[in-house]
Amino acid sequence: MLPGSTQEAGRIDTEALLAGIREWVEIETPSTDAVAVNTLVALVASQFACLGMDVQRVAGRDGRGDHLLARSPWGQGKPGILVLGHLDTVWPIGTLARRPLRLEADKAFGPGTYDMKAGDYVGFAAYRHLVDQGKTTPLAVTFLFVSDEEVGSPTSRELIEEIARRSRYVLVMEPGRPAGAVVTSRKAIAKFVVTIKGVAAHAGVAHEQGRSAVVELAHQILCLEALTDHARGITVSVGVIAGGNKGFSNVVPEHAEAYVDCRAVDATGMEHLVRSVKGLSPKGRDVTVTVTGGVTRPAFERTSGVAALYDHAREVARELGQDLPEVATGGGSDGNFTAALGIPTLDGLGAVGAGAHAEHEHILLSSLRPRVELVSRLMETLE
Repeated sequence: MLPGSTQEAGRIDTEALLAGIREWVEIETPSTDAVAVNTLVALVASQFACLGMDVQRVAGRDGRGDHLLARSPWGQGKPGILVLGHLDTVWPIGTLARRPLRLEADKAFGPGTYDMKAGDYVGFAAYRHLVDQGKTTPLAVTFLFVSDEEVGSPTSRELIEEIARRSRYVLVMEPGRPAGAVVTSRKAIAKFVVTIKGVAAHAGVAHEQGRSAVVELAHQILCLEALTDHARGITVSVGVIAGGNKGFSNVVPEHAEAYVDCRAVDATGMEHLVRSVKGLSPKGRDVTVTVTGGVTRPAFERTSGVAALYDHAREVARELGQDLPEVATGGGSDGNFTAALGIPTLDGLGAVGAGAHAEHEHILLSSLRPRVELVSRLMETLE
């Protein structure tokens, strides 16, 4: 019996689910370590294969791990259900030695528990729950677990969009939100680097001949931050700055740069931001301003298709005796890509908890069985 298997057909056991999640969590998978990620990919691939699924590993590139596809043996060849997740985490190798998985009342703490190995496992267990009962589903079920979501999905986006275009629905196993809420919209995200070129000079002998890149960058930062409009759901954050010659304050700096994060609730707002950032112009004399970058995740908007999928999920949850509120969030996921293609997408179906990317990251054990039941019933009822 696989770790985490239901002990008998039709029964979902929380302790068994935790055992399966523990096995995945205790294989560390930082996005930057392809060998480490592929260790977990191999394990998950073997577990999917034990369920009779057609399993394919798509080779990673640019130092990233492989992406994992697993398809149900029925219903292929027509649009079905895509279950989407990621196996990489933000935590470096060695984090578990310092912060091993531990239980405290209803909470299981550990790196990668909440974001998002428990969610991945919930999707796996939901499908296995059907197999254990000898059931199939009206639509084919395809899992895609990628290896680079935490670094922006640079090598998996094309694959995600390819599979999504052949799908009728997308269920994203990102973490569930407080009170068990699912996610029905996410902001668009853009990343930019603003580079300033000034004129160097001796700060004491020829200060008037210099053109400070740091001063110019200060003006540009004020312009950038002024683009924030909370009422419209638009935010601009200058998160990292650098400039000058470290250790030499007696030089008028000729170089400075800033890394900028931009977010907007819809495509229109993001188009405005992109034009504004790329349209930055110098405030001082004899300096240049160069902007590189662009949109990294399109907006996940609450379209009629998303609303209809959510309404269906809420009714399924009600039949199971569960509440299923919805939320919008400023954080991105691979669901941004699928929703932007017009594919009805429901996000945040993973385990409920808190602390993504933080030391107190944890899941609520009490959320595991209800989430498995919900996702399993969605697989059964979506047509």
